Amino acid sequence: MADQGGSNHGIARTSRTRTEEQRQKDLERIKDYRALEDQVRAHAAKSDYSPDVFALTSKLLRLNPEYYTVWNVRRRCLISGLLSKPSPGSSPSKALPTSSPTATTTTSSAVSSSSLSTETPPALESQTTGKSGTTAEEGQQKQQDQQNDQQILQKELHFTIPLLLESPKCYWIWSYRLWILKQVIERLPVPVARKIWEEELGLTSKMLLRDQRNFHAWGYRRHVVEQLESPELEGKSLVESEFEFTTKKIEQNLSNFSAWHSRSKLIPRLLDERNADDEARKAFFEEELGKIGEAINVGPDDQSLWYYHQFLMLNLVNFVGHPTITPAFTQEERVTYLRREIEGIQELLEDYDDAKLIYEALFDYTLYLCQLQERKPNEQEVKDLKGWLGSLKKLDPMRSGRWADLERDLGLRVTMEV
Repeated sequence: MADQGGSNHGIARTSRTRTEEQRQKDLERIKDYRALEDQVRAHAAKSDYSPDVFALTSKLLRLNPEYYTVWNVRRRCLISGLLSKPSPGSSPSKALPTSSPTATTTTSSAVSSSSLSTETPPALESQTTGKSGTTAEEGQQKQQDQQNDQQILQKELHFTIPLLLESPKCYWIWSYRLWILKQVIERLPVPVARKIWEEELGLTSKMLLRDQRNFHAWGYRRHVVEQLESPELEGKSLVESEFEFTTKKIEQNLSNFSAWHSRSKLIPRLLDERNADDEARKAFFEEELGKIGEAINVGPDDQSLWYYHQFLMLNLVNFVGHPTITPAFTQEERVTYLRREIEGIQELLEDYDDAKLIYEALFDYTLYLCQLQERKPNEQEVKDLKGWLGSLKKLDPMRSGRWADLERDLGLRVTMEV
C-alpha cells in the first residue's frame, strides 16, 4: 500500500497544536500516573496485596489496561484475601449439589444473605456432623463463602466491561476475564457457574455486534463455548447453534474472515453429530460450495472468501487422514468438482481480469488437480500456469520473490508482457 504519511489503515493523521495550558495539564496527568504506578509497584514489592492495593490497581488499569503486571497484582489481591480459601480436594458443585441458581444470582441477594448469616451465631446444638463429615456450621460457612465469592467475581467481570468497550482488542483484559471465569468454575456451584458462563457467551455476541471481525472476541467465544460444552459445567454440544451464528454473521458481512474460519472448524463435528450419511454430506458440500461461489461472484478481491473456498477444495484433495466433508467421494467425483470450479473461476476473468486472487486460485487449483490425479501438468496446463504467473507478477510486484520461487520450483519460464 502506498505511503499514507503516517496514516493508520489509510486514515490520515491530523497534527494538533497544544496550548501551554494543555501541555501543563498533560504533564500533570503523567505525573499522577507515574505516582500511582510507583505506589502499586512498591506495595507489590513488599507482597502487600491488601484491599487498598486492590483499589489502586482499579485506578491504574482504568488509565492503562495494557499494563499486564498490574493485572497480575490484582489477581494476587483476590487470592490473598478478598476471595475465600478453597477447601482442598473438593469442588463447590460437589460440596453443595442442592444449591439453586436463584439463591445466589444477584448481588443484592448475596449481600443480604451474607449480612444476615453473621448476625446470630448458630446454636451449639446445630453443630452436628452430617454424613459427609462436615458440621452444619461448616456447611453454612461454605455457602456464605460461595455467596461472597460470587459477588466479588461478578463485580470483577463488570469492572472489565467498560475497559473492553474502550479497548476491545486488548489481550490482557480478555485474559483476565478468562481467569475470573476459571475461578467461577472452581468456587461456585455448577448451576450458578453455568449461568455466568452463558452470560459471557452473550457478551461475546454483543462485542461482535460492535466489531464483527474482532478476532480476539472470536477466539474468546470459541473458548467460552468449549467450557459450556464441558462436563465441568454439565454441558452439551453447541455446535448447531454456533454454526448458525456463523451463518448469521456471514450474512451480515461476507468479508468476515473469522466467521468463515470458525465455520470451517465446526463443520466436521456438525456432520458427525448429525450422523450425516453420504448423500447428506454431498448435499451439504454442494450447498456450501454454492454459497461461497455466489459470494466470490460479488467480491472476487475478498481474501476471506477465497480462504473458505480453498478449505472446500482441500476437502477434495487432502482427504486421507484428515476430517473431511465428503469421505465417500470417488476419485472421479473429486476430479469433476475440481475441474468445474476451475472452469467457473476462469469465467470470472472475463469481468475481473485485474483480480489477483483469481489468478492465485487458478494456479493453486490446477496444481491440486495434478496432485489428485498423481501426474504432472500437461501442455495446456503449463501454458495456463505460465500465463497466470505472468499476471501475478504484474499485479503484485511486491511479492516478486514468491513468484520467482514458484517459477523455479515448477520449471516455468515466464515472460511478462509489457
